[in-house]
Amino acid sequence: MTSRDYAVEVVRTLRRHGFQSYLAGGCVRDIVLGLEPTDYDVTTDATPNEVMRIFPETYAVGAQFGVVLVPLPKGRRDADSTEPLPAIEVATFRSDGIYSDGRHPDKVTYSKSPQEDVQRRDFTINGLLMDPLDGDRVLDFVGGRADLNAGIVRAIGDPERRFQEDKLRMLRAVRFAARFGYTIDPATLEAIQKLAPGIHQVSRERVRDELTKMLTEGHARSSFELLDQLGLLKEVLPEITRMHGVEQPPQFHPEGDVFVHTMLLLEQLPPNVSQTLSWGALLHDVGKPSTFRVAPDRIRFDGHVEIGVAMAREIAHRLHFSNDDTEQIASLVANHMRFKDVGRMKESTLKRFIRLPQFDEHLRMHRMDCLASHGDLGLYDFVAHKLQTTPGEEIRPSPLLSGRDLIAMGYQPGPKFKEILAAVEDAQLENKLHSREEAVVWVAQEFPGNWG
Repeated sequence: MTSRDYAVEVVRTLRRHGFQSYLAGGCVRDIVLGLEPTDYDVTTDATPNEVMRIFPETYAVGAQFGVVLVPLPKGRRDADSTEPLPAIEVATFRSDGIYSDGRHPDKVTYSKSPQEDVQRRDFTINGLLMDPLDGDRVLDFVGGRADLNAGIVRAIGDPERRFQEDKLRMLRAVRFAARFGYTIDPATLEAIQKLAPGIHQVSRERVRDELTKMLTEGHARSSFELLDQLGLLKEVLPEITRMHGVEQPPQFHPEGDVFVHTMLLLEQLPPNVSQTLSWGALLHDVGKPSTFRVAPDRIRFDGHVEIGVAMAREIAHRLHFSNDDTEQIASLVANHMRFKDVGRMKESTLKRFIRLPQFDEHLRMHRMDCLASHGDLGLYDFVAHKLQTTPGEEIRPSPLLSGRDLIAMGYQPGPKFKEILAAVEDAQLENKLHSREEAVVWVAQEFPGNWG
């Protein structure tokens, strides 16, 4: 059963029990636009307790705000299916009180009126309702269809009040405008510019998730340029706004300053790109503004990689990324300049480089970095060819020797072991050693005087 089929069934079941019920929000917007919704929401005049009585397996994900999650019952799930299990968010018609925390209403009042319910939603394009039991009839109480046709993101009612209620809506306005190529209604835009500093009231996790959606939905450049235009970027990522006006050597970066270069790189991020690659792309040159200097020969950014890694880590920690994601983002920043040396690397150094974890992301980012600057893909092609033509066992060969082997040869355990084993691996990667026997002879010759 598809998510849409189950959403329609939830609507039908609520109607059968005597309640009003409609599809609501983003799924209606996407259906009207001819798009496939990623999830489905239902709105009803049934209270959370009534919804939970009707559906045997529910989760009160936000019952205090009138929201419960209704998953497909376990007994009806196909054990062989690999599709995500349908789960429908069901919200009770309501009106909201004040939002003293800038996120949740302090009090909600349940309603019997769908017209009243949509007034507390964020944007007109998300305020449509649909009756799937009546030929997908759309109920529009806020002018959402007209704004969809005109390509406008407009807050419902008073824009300042909508953003005061939930500050994250300012970022969502940017994301929707970028995703659909829409303009932001002037009054809505003015309210965002005025209230932008209030974004700090939003939890860092919610900000991170919204920014990640902007980076991974396929419209990263337009999203971040709009964030910058509205004054939101300097609030959420001031490190990126500092890239403005930071000149670069024209022989390597004819496109312009660091901000322009970064935006050109973001423009290449495809839909559904990983969040680590997208954040690595955003932050790869974050260390340049603080290391800019004009040398006699050209503009230089000495140490920008090391400083950039430290800044990327700080940003990732600030936004509460997982440790694994933080390490990958930092690694993308740390290694992005190493590609310039691949033609001069020893074979062992090159093989160690291309066996970095998730190296495909490093290679993809290098390609985008080149296309956002000088356009020369020679080094990218060199590394891609190396990957294609080198067997995996040559890049990650099984060790020829271990610490136990060195002990058996008479070496005393100690710090020298690490150096010896690394040297053996280097020689193996350079195709100088091919067997354990060769390695034993080689170590005895290269590391004399280390016997116990």
